[in-house]
Parts: sequence; structure tokens; C-alpha cells
Amino acid sequence: MPAFKRILVKLSGEVLMGEKSFGIDPEVTFKMAEELQEVHSLGAQTSCVIGGGNIFRGVAPSARGMDRVAADHMGMLATVINAVALQDALEKLGIDTRVMSAIEMREVAEPFIRRRAIRHLEKGRIVIFAAGTGNPYFSTDTAAALRAMEIKADIILKGTRVDGIYSADPEKHPDAEFFEHITYMQVLEKGLKVMDTTAISLCLDNSLPIIVFNIKQRGNMKRVVAGEKIGTRVDGILGGE
Repeated sequence: MPAFKRILVKLSGEVLMGEKSFGIDPEVTFKMAEELQEVHSLGAQTSCVIGGGNIFRGVAPSARGMDRVAADHMGMLATVINAVALQDALEKLGIDTRVMSAIEMREVAEPFIRRRAIRHLEKGRIVIFAAGTGNPYFSTDTAAALRAMEIKADIILKGTRVDGIYSADPEKHPDAEFFEHITYMQVLEKGLKVMDTTAISLCLDNSLPIIVFNIKQRGNMKRVVAGEKIGTRVDGILGGE
């Protein structure tokens, strides 16, 4: 039995790159689909928000000189490309999957309709939310928090390259302190780069917990959903009680 009935997995677009410097690695994408399949097989209703940074990021140097709104729209479209790639990999594994886009493009994806998304989840389909919130100036982290609350998810699972939340980047600072549990306010006060401040504030206001874990460790996603203590839990409970 899964520890959480309904989950939202937040993945960065860079996860799909593998060792490439740009774009999508089909083999890595298929492995990510297998991880989602394992979670789905536990019985958890599974949804996903994926970024577009492997293709285009509105705030990246490549967007310098561009109008921010235009750049953000390009970033949103990049997330749709990633969502369709992940959908293809999931369907090759025999899992019914729906891509729901905040920007209407009916030939490619369904428009996001909250009640329809919940119905897909109840029918055992994996739902991938694409195009962020559909608005510029909002990140895919914020989109993940928003969609998770709209579908009444029990938790957000944020996949990263490290084991959880540290006091500093552990890849640059090996002596950085690891947090097994931390509150939303501590994340904001310490300026930790977990999710952006808008996303954290939304989760704080709506008491939506987040677990940050190492997505590169095979099987971690399934372990988290099965209830194992992996990564860092972010919630509003002081002392993690």
C-alpha cells in the first residue's frame, strides 16, 4: 500500500538530458517512465509536472535581451515537448497517460480542466501537467504547487540531483549540513533553493508537504511513496513531530 494516495512529482527538464548538454535522451526518459510506473503500480494516483530547462529557460543567458513574456512563453512550450516525450515513454510501458496543457493546443494535449484531471487520476491514468500555469513570471515549481493543490494531492515529490535539502550546495560545499526535516518558514528564512518562494508560500498557506529526494538513485521514488524515510520532508511542523 502506498503511504500517499495521490501524488504530484516535480521533475526538472534537465533530468531528461542524461549526460547530454541539451535536449532529450530517449533512454533516460524511458528510465524515468519506469520509475513512474513503479510508483503507479503501488496504487498511488500519479501526476507529474516537468520543467523545460533542457530545451529553453526564460531566465537563462540564452534568453538575454528577449522580452521576458516571450521568453517565458518559449519555456512553457518547451515543457510541452518534454511532457509529450514522457507520455510516449509511459505508453510504451502500457500505462494510459494524459498530457494536460495550460496553453490550449488540442491537437497535442488536452486543455487543463481540474475536474477532468482528477477523473483521469481516479481511472488510474498518469497525468502530466504541461505549460506551467500558462502565465509568464511563474515557474514550473509554482505550477507544481498550484496543480497539486487543485487536484488535492497528498504531497509533492521534488526530484533533485542530491539526497535532499542542504544548508548549501553539497556539490560545491562537501561540509554542507543535511536537513532530514525542515519547515516552510525555515526554507524561506534561510533562502534555501528548494523551490522558488512563490511555490513554498503556496505550500505553506495550504499545508501541502514536500519531500525532496535524489531522483538519480534508482528506485528512490518508489521508496518515498512506499513510506520509507528518504530525502528531506518540508512541512509546517516544528521539530518534524
